[in-house]
Amino acid sequence: MNASIWTLVAQRILLGLLLIFLSSALIFAGTQLLPGDVAQAILGQSATPEALANLRAELGLNVPVYQRYVSWLVGLLHGDMGTSLTNGQDIATAIGRRLANTLFLAASAAIISVPLAIILGLVSVLYRNRWPDKLISAVTLASISVPEFMLSYILVFYFAVQLGWAPSVAMISPSMSVLERFQAITLPVIVLVMVVLAHMMRMTRAALLNVMQSAYIETAELNGLGRFKVIWRYAMPNAVAPIVNVVMLNMAYLVVGVVVVEVVFVYPGMGQYLVDHVAKRDVPVVQDCGIIFAAVYITLNMLADIFSILANPRLRHPR
Repeated sequence: MNASIWTLVAQRILLGLLLIFLSSALIFAGTQLLPGDVAQAILGQSATPEALANLRAELGLNVPVYQRYVSWLVGLLHGDMGTSLTNGQDIATAIGRRLANTLFLAASAAIISVPLAIILGLVSVLYRNRWPDKLISAVTLASISVPEFMLSYILVFYFAVQLGWAPSVAMISPSMSVLERFQAITLPVIVLVMVVLAHMMRMTRAALLNVMQSAYIETAELNGLGRFKVIWRYAMPNAVAPIVNVVMLNMAYLVVGVVVVEVVFVYPGMGQYLVDHVAKRDVPVVQDCGIIFAAVYITLNMLADIFSILANPRLRHPR
């Protein structure tokens, strides 16, 4: 690989770090605009002005905004996320447990959705413009057209309430076995798979169809190779870059975009943790959750860009 590739990779990494920094400033500014007052939320509506003033001073809410931002940013760089204003718990410890649960849910959905999307994309190309292709496209488009919360409630009504096949609340605990955890998250995993499947399947289909128009594919077909072998051996390796790109973007969604699903199924993940503390006006928790979500999303997008650069034959073998 030539030096220009590594220059592009370094630029993407620096851009990612810059975006994370800008996201931290935006998140901090956004939390300052949240309505309500955490001191009022803790002491209640009957609190006296003197008690509110003393608690604000104790919590550091009287410190200028820019000083609080710098202190928060320095703490993050040293691995210190601070303590919750509402319960005094260490935020990093609480987030560690919640983030592990969110990653478990996202990984479970990814294990199912990624291979299934690639297989369905291959089948769609293999039977292009025939009934399997049309059926797959119709079903996936229908699933993505339904909002997540509605899809979640439909599955809860039929599979949990009517049939009793799965629990309506996806509660997990460290004492549960792996099988019990998978049983508990059955419905949220189905929702997430249905949401991300269409994007990945359609990108796989589009990327393969684009490669199938190449001259070497036509040559392979004229040599008598079967259509499936041509697609799998010659088209798929050259279509992998856009497929991996869209897979990475959907992996970012599975981690960052699970808030609605976690709230509907009362799943003890990052999304539920964030929503609970937004309601309590617990600003440090909201800030830390926000920057973690932003960092995960930006990092996965950055990795997708880097893979696209490394997989580009024009950059790897310049004339």
